Amino acid sequence: MSRSSGSPAPVTRILAGAGAGLVATGVGTLGWAVFGERRRFQLREETVRVLPAGSRPLRILHISDLHTVPGQEAKKRFVHSLAALEPDLVVDTGDNLSHMAALPYLLEILGPLFAFPGVYVPGSNCYFAPRPKNPARYLWRTTASEKKDEAPRLPTEDMHRAFDERGWTGLVNRSDRLRIAGTLIDFSGVDDPHLHYDRHPGFPAPGTEAPGVRIGVAHAPYLRTLDRFARDGADIVFAGHTHGGQVCLPGGRALVSNCDLDPALCKGLITHRGVPVNISQGLGESRFAPVRLFCPPQAVLVTLTD
Repeated sequence: MSRSSGSPAPVTRILAGAGAGLVATGVGTLGWAVFGERRRFQLREETVRVLPAGSRPLRILHISDLHTVPGQEAKKRFVHSLAALEPDLVVDTGDNLSHMAALPYLLEILGPLFAFPGVYVPGSNCYFAPRPKNPARYLWRTTASEKKDEAPRLPTEDMHRAFDERGWTGLVNRSDRLRIAGTLIDFSGVDDPHLHYDRHPGFPAPGTEAPGVRIGVAHAPYLRTLDRFARDGADIVFAGHTHGGQVCLPGGRALVSNCDLDPALCKGLITHRGVPVNISQGLGESRFAPVRLFCPPQAVLVTLTD
């Protein structure tokens, strides 16, 4: 009687090969997320019809979440290139710093953009320096704000003073009325909702001339923040904070929003209670979580039309 002997060796080799393939894929994906994707800077463009009939278009450059660390030359080159767009207005929605000594370098990065009118609001990484933590924690943290009492304080006042001296207007829990490229704009801005620093000022009181558009500006697009802007009569809102999910599934599907906004709505041009909301996926990330996957860094050019 013949007896067949089934050797496990081929199966073992197959499993070993598959395991090695998975490891190689994982290492390659991690390498791309750390060294590739986060330097693949992009410009997204949107057109939103919110201006009165007959108005000239208004071009707004939206930047957010630079998380600046000294020496980020690729980021500096990209931001400098944005000046060629010649926007009518720059909107900076915060989280500008990620290093205690980054302010001079941030001002170098933003230098060419100071040639244009700008408004700004702060995020938590305009106030507190990031600390080392498990990067994967980002994937399960949703709405909870971090305790910042023991975090090193960033040079927030110096940064805001530098912005003001270069002609930008702070909207830290305050409203303002500015004429930009011939259009009268009412602004309402809040301090960082993620830190619960937000105190809504509403929009400026009516004057002899009606504004061409009302713009709300915030760092973090929490639902309460978007609700309040809608109630106050905003025509459009600008926000950042979410990093677009930062680590996404193929196709850019976000797993988290880092606030109470549905992850499916955490980037791009969305509508909330009838109000367009432009959410930037940001130009950087914390220096202690330097990864992006299927979610490249991005600036946005929003053209408002009639």
